Amino acid sequence: MGDTGAPRSTHEHADKDGQFRRKDSVFRDWISKDPSSKFPAEKGRYALYCNLGCPWAHRAILVRALKNLENIIQMIYTDFDLTENGWLFTGRNGSTDRDPLYGFAGLKQIYLKADPNYEGRYTVPTLWDKKTETIVNNESSEIIRMLYTEFDDLIEPMYRESNKGSKGLIPEHLLSEIDAMNEWVYNTVNNGVYKCGFATSQEAYDSSLYPLFESLDRLEAHLSNPVACHGGPFLFGSNITEADLRLYTTIARFDTAYHTIFMCNLKSIRSDYPRIYRWFRRIYHNASNIPKGNVFKDTTHPDIYRYGYSNAKRRQTWGTDAQDKPVVVPRGPLTAYDPWTEDDQDIDNGRRIALKHMFEKNGTGTGAGSDTNGTATPTSNSTTTASDFANMFINNTTTNAGAYSSKANGKLDLTSDMRSPRTATSSSPNMGSFVTKGEGIEEDGDIDPSRNLTKRSTTQYEDQNAKWYKAAKKAEKKSGVPHVHLAC
Repeated sequence: MGDTGAPRSTHEHADKDGQFRRKDSVFRDWISKDPSSKFPAEKGRYALYCNLGCPWAHRAILVRALKNLENIIQMIYTDFDLTENGWLFTGRNGSTDRDPLYGFAGLKQIYLKADPNYEGRYTVPTLWDKKTETIVNNESSEIIRMLYTEFDDLIEPMYRESNKGSKGLIPEHLLSEIDAMNEWVYNTVNNGVYKCGFATSQEAYDSSLYPLFESLDRLEAHLSNPVACHGGPFLFGSNITEADLRLYTTIARFDTAYHTIFMCNLKSIRSDYPRIYRWFRRIYHNASNIPKGNVFKDTTHPDIYRYGYSNAKRRQTWGTDAQDKPVVVPRGPLTAYDPWTEDDQDIDNGRRIALKHMFEKNGTGTGAGSDTNGTATPTSNSTTTASDFANMFINNTTTNAGAYSSKANGKLDLTSDMRSPRTATSSSPNMGSFVTKGEGIEEDGDIDPSRNLTKRSTTQYEDQNAKWYKAAKKAEKKSGVPHVHLAC
């Protein structure tokens, strides 16, 4: 590949103070549907370099499929085994033996073909223009936004963003909320796991670990609030948006890689975040029957994540000697992701009825509205404020908030409807934890979905972590960590 420099191990991506700071992407041009633009949208003109392990590339893989762009934009996979010279074409792990466009051995050569003086990192996804033979963009957050709209004239009407209205990936009326969530989720969750995993000092690790779990707590609370979720099961309603896509690729890797290999281990998703885990399983199993939604499961590979991040940790530990050391891969969790069951669907049906009932009983007009998926939405003339409704939902104090299970026809406590199938209690930040009143636990240890739960005012981890969190925040402020750009 013509690389004469000494190999650099992963740990050298951390700065001298031990902090991992992701560098800004360099190539930032834009593909446009305008035929007179520098990079006009054309069928077959562009190629997308990705691999199956990278969460940033995973975003682009998902959007390309959801937008039905497979015949418009060529996909080229590298091996997911990261080397000192970056991503290679090896003929293994989904990649071809050589780059199909130029016969290159690795992605580094693509970058140097675009700019012989380039000295940055060779990252994926990389959007390549075959006509001008240059990189258009290597920033995942910008690439996926191009894919949402700029190729719409070349695809079937049903996949065009302009035809989807409120069901689009970035609907106009939700854009400000999506952008706001993207910012803090990126800094503390998407990139937060890397700040933990690549930290080379205790202070740097602590200053990223606690904000990570504070944000996961915040997401758990968001998913428990039907007003924040616009009455739907996803982050902003009854349809997947960009916010869901960007969070999905991190949660898919959390318990299998970040929790163990990157030491993001204060809590796990499946055991401590039942609402996040249910949200994830809904998307992974395409329980909402999203068009082309099977792409989530088809492109999610837990075994690849275990190996890829273990290999990164090996390089961090051994540096230039890593090539002579074995990769030790954790085997757990035993079940990568739990299934979506008939009981899950039954709870879904009961939740939908419950939300509609709650909105109707607490409004003064003709009742709650409903989207095409049957998800209830508040009426515009309701006397119940968003804050009141959120508290009502979380605390389950109103007598008008009864939910009905379509299977058991029994009262269903909405605070339990996001429970992980592996846990017998449900917990959520700022909500305490919930315990049964004595009945509802079946012989196999599962909980009957028609059970009633009572609230117990405790907050898990609060006491033991408060001191460390305060110290970590002080360390973070002292280190003067700059705002990290949305880079791959």
